[in-house]
Amino acid sequence: MLETFFSTYISSTIRFLFLLAPFFVVTMFLALTRGLPAAEKASIIRRACISAFILGVVLFFAGPLLFSAIGITLNSFRIGAGSLLFLTAISLVNSGTRNHATGLPDEDRDDIAVVPLAIPVMIGPATIGAILVYGAELKAVHEVAGGLLGLVSGLLILAVLLRLSGYLERAMGKTGLNIMSKISGLILSAMAAEIVLTGIAGFIASTQGI
Repeated sequence: MLETFFSTYISSTIRFLFLLAPFFVVTMFLALTRGLPAAEKASIIRRACISAFILGVVLFFAGPLLFSAIGITLNSFRIGAGSLLFLTAISLVNSGTRNHATGLPDEDRDDIAVVPLAIPVMIGPATIGAILVYGAELKAVHEVAGGLLGLVSGLLILAVLLRLSGYLERAMGKTGLNIMSKISGLILSAMAAEIVLTGIAGFIASTQGI
């Protein structure tokens, strides 16, 4: 049980970290908060991560209820969510940005922590689908605990990167951050492919059993 917990925790941390596309989030955070005092930036990071965590937890447990309510199988949703995640990965590889969150808000906002930073920059449509799938896949209590801790760890790592965003920009430059976003997109594409292939294999197995 303990071994399963730790393996689930490690794999979930890595999964959620790449789902959050940390270097793209850092780039958007720098653009959205340029010129703001350090204390205000820290407050924005805290509120954005808390908002993303709350949404992540709701999605994590909502999968089975949602699937049964609308009458679709987990395998069907795997195929759909994986395809959407693959499109996001392609966008990251091509341009270093997510296709659903490429521009800054046209109007001035009093609080950018929730919208657009937490949603959709941190958690966009593809990430929502992937979290629903991952949450539905974990059945045992220790697996669910490992998955939730993985979500927390992924957000904590992202928060640290955001706090160090100024140093990262000076050390790596915009080009370096863009390259890291593309590399994370490549890994995300492999994750998306696995979700889709698992869904296809499960769908085929279920039809053969009929």
